[in-house]
Amino acid sequence: MSYRSLLRAAGVGFFPLGFLARLPYASSALSTLILLQASTHSYAFAGLAAAAQSIAIAIGGPVIGTLADRHGHRTVAALAAIANLAAWAALLAASHGTRATILAAATLVGLTQPQVGPLVRVHWSRLLRERGEQRLLPTALAYEASADEAGFVAGPAVVGLLAAVAPFAPAALTMVLIAAATLPFTLLHSHRNIPRPHLTDRPGPRLPRRPLAVMFLAMAAMGAVFGAVQTAVTLYADTLGKPGASGLLYAAFGIGSALTGAPAPGCRHGSRRATAMSRSPRCCSRACWCSSPVPAWCRCPSPSPWRAAPSRLT
Repeated sequence: MSYRSLLRAAGVGFFPLGFLARLPYASSALSTLILLQASTHSYAFAGLAAAAQSIAIAIGGPVIGTLADRHGHRTVAALAAIANLAAWAALLAASHGTRATILAAATLVGLTQPQVGPLVRVHWSRLLRERGEQRLLPTALAYEASADEAGFVAGPAVVGLLAAVAPFAPAALTMVLIAAATLPFTLLHSHRNIPRPHLTDRPGPRLPRRPLAVMFLAMAAMGAVFGAVQTAVTLYADTLGKPGASGLLYAAFGIGSALTGAPAPGCRHGSRRATAMSRSPRCCSRACWCSSPVPAWCRCPSPSPWRAAPSRLT
């Protein structure tokens, strides 16, 4: 199935607004890192605050998802966007305050992060089921994975360009995107709560614990790699006297991942083509990574960012 079929299902306006709506998530950690490094003059504390924000996103995501299932996706997503906008304003105000206040504000930004990606995937599932086009769901999910990675190209790149203007500029742009894209997108393209069927006394199927634990550890390892690389690249660009280049360097990782994930709709799970697409970037990325001028302590062999989009199709 081609992406052209998705245009007929969702409409043209869905795609640009949806792309802009996910940019605050893609740029939040780097925006926080640059903002707090400028205000505290400490990469260690700025990295700690960004890490606290990312952990808060991981904790708040399931909570927001549960509330959305109970009280309606549109209502909860809109309230999360408004709360996140207020949290960013608090972080900007607290950036020159005490470190405890800064950490609390950064954590609040993470806890209220709008879950655009998961909610839009639910939107695709319901939309295609209502239209009787469930066969398009793998294509829609492949598009979402590539769109996420494209967001991680554009987001850091814009942050890097704005960081050369002022340290608070990326955070200010994030607030503008939340108000102008994320909030309207949640109101226009999220479903209201659908009444649940009557529950029986029989317990539902349980999720397998061991596979979920393995997946959790794998995602945690990938997050640790991405966080370390983001901080290291930012520090390296600053030592060169070009802090604005950090976003552009980090965006280059997302380009590889987006290009790798784009052909995924034509690959069947477990096929030779899918396996080759998953493994082929590994050697190339490690060769480029080991020959790069980034400090050696952050160039250890690691899961390649180029493989993020294919791995997220599951």
